[in-house]
Amino acid sequence: MAQSVGNSGKKLIQIDVSSDTVCPWCFVGKRNLDKAIALSKDQYDFEVKWHPFFLNPSAPKEGINKQEFYAAKFGPRSEQIKARMSEVFRGLGLEYDMSGLTGNTLDSHRLIFFAGQQGLDKQHNLVEELCLGYFTQGKYIGDKEFLVESAKKVGVEGAAEFLEDPNNGLKEVNEELEKYSAHISGVPYYVINGKQKLSGGQPPEIFQRAFQVATN
Repeated sequence: MAQSVGNSGKKLIQIDVSSDTVCPWCFVGKRNLDKAIALSKDQYDFEVKWHPFFLNPSAPKEGINKQEFYAAKFGPRSEQIKARMSEVFRGLGLEYDMSGLTGNTLDSHRLIFFAGQQGLDKQHNLVEELCLGYFTQGKYIGDKEFLVESAKKVGVEGAAEFLEDPNNGLKEVNEELEKYSAHISGVPYYVINGKQKLSGGQPPEIFQRAFQVATN
């Protein structure tokens, strides 16, 4: 198979990421992927695309208390999970915040698709903003104001107008779900150059190894 080459003449690594915006391991994985990319930029060019996944497709649009939701879902284990995630986030220099609401992530995925139409860098940066807000600032992922504010921060234009119509981006989100997420049972899930597959919040060195394998 011919190896794709980026504009700089370096080998091109294309990464498809399936994730959900309320999945803490997806954010951990993103931070570790970013680190691996930063350490490998002298060797490769990168193109990262984000695709939707729904951990809880029937989650209510109006949102439910995050702590109560986790307690109901995981029972006594919810405290252990919270302690573990707090520890993992501290390792990234972040404070894990369990306050606020959780709920339906459809609008966030519509917005991520929309950002991708304006540039993959903007899409990648939007995922970062959404995760920072939801996981460390108690923001609600279904709150239009938070979504629009995040989009503005990363230079995505027209987000408020786009989100106003619930049909905008819906077809594309469903098509991406079918294409990238129908065969997987959990996220984060990464496909590197269409052949190397990884799942979970992998450490940077695992990503770096996968880059080498995918370009050989």
